[in-house]
Amino acid sequence: MKMAVKITSIRLDTRLADEAMHVLNVNSRSEAVHTALREVVALEKFKAVMKKHGGKLKFEAHGK
Repeated sequence: MKMAVKITSIRLDTRLADEAMHVLNVNSRSEAVHTALREVVALEKFKAVMKKHGGKLKFEAHGK
């Protein structure tokens, strides 16, 4: 999947960005920001699904 990229300038807490790099096991601050943004979007989508279908979905074990 091709990613749309635009160069931008933001004020960034470098200590926090470096900590995120370590926690996310990535090699650059840019990669840490992209990974964190993907995680936030995925979390919000998951929360929306759970709000809509929470307690109504049945999950079966793989292979059963």
